[in-house]
Amino acid sequence: MQRKAFVPGIAALLAALLAGCTGGSDDGGSTDGANPDGGGTATQAVEPGRYRTLPEACGSVAQDTLDALLPGILQLTDEEQRERAYEGEAMPTFDNDRKVGCRWKVSSATATNYLFVDMERVVSYDTTVSDAVQAQQLFAVKQTAADLPQPTTPVSDAPDDPSGAPSGSSSDDPSGEPSGGAPSGRASSGSPSRGSAGGNPSKAASDAPGTSASPPSSPSSSASASGSPDASLAGLQPRVLEDLGDEAFLDDELGSGGSTAEHRRVTVAFRTSNVIVTIEYEEQPATVGMVPDSEEMQDRARELASQLADSLAG
Repeated sequence: MQRKAFVPGIAALLAALLAGCTGGSDDGGSTDGANPDGGGTATQAVEPGRYRTLPEACGSVAQDTLDALLPGILQLTDEEQRERAYEGEAMPTFDNDRKVGCRWKVSSATATNYLFVDMERVVSYDTTVSDAVQAQQLFAVKQTAADLPQPTTPVSDAPDDPSGAPSGSSSDDPSGEPSGGAPSGRASSGSPSRGSAGGNPSKAASDAPGTSASPPSSPSSSASASGSPDASLAGLQPRVLEDLGDEAFLDDELGSGGSTAEHRRVTVAFRTSNVIVTIEYEEQPATVGMVPDSEEMQDRARELASQLADSLAG
């Protein structure tokens, strides 16, 4: 009789254990705490950038464009030398699909011109940040480093003095010194080495007091030292460009000449999706006292940038 009572006891114990396991699995609760909300939603990876490869930098500039940017090419009489000038010099790179660049240097009888084209394809290794967003962040750093000046407001748009006193009145000067005796603050509002259309020697004379009645300089003399009398008034100052790629900017720097001719560097940089393109165009005149034309160099660099943007767009 005791043997018969032992078997039903084991059966009851097994039944209790099975009931406990069934109850734990039916409540739908999570046992590992990996997804307490029960949503079951996985993090979705962002889409890759539009561009997976880059064009060959030295072959990205057409010959007629190089003729305009580097006038000395057409003055080369040796055929092999001219071909090498067109080819340019490819920059070393760790990956042709990530970063490429090419450099040209050609001298003529009047100046030496330099051209540099750099292309970078940005790849984000953060699964929550797309390639295009990563490129946007890098471009913002690049633009900040360029230190572009704030757009200036013309004097005619400035609000009138509520006191009604003329701006040139000397009554407001405690020293009683006429306002014309001190240099105008506007003359130093822009850096002479950036965005200046050429450091025109006639510009300083035109701003000096008592010279307003003098006859204007001849067009030929203005053009020889400068392509524009005032870069800020002509819209040639370093600035953001609205009509190039997803975002773009232009920088214009005039180097200090010292004992040599002043050289000018125009930089145009733009971003399209996850590719950042930078163009640097420089000119070093052969004659001391000559200043490269700002407007002409900017037009050439912007034209090349537009061609490269169209090429990338396909």
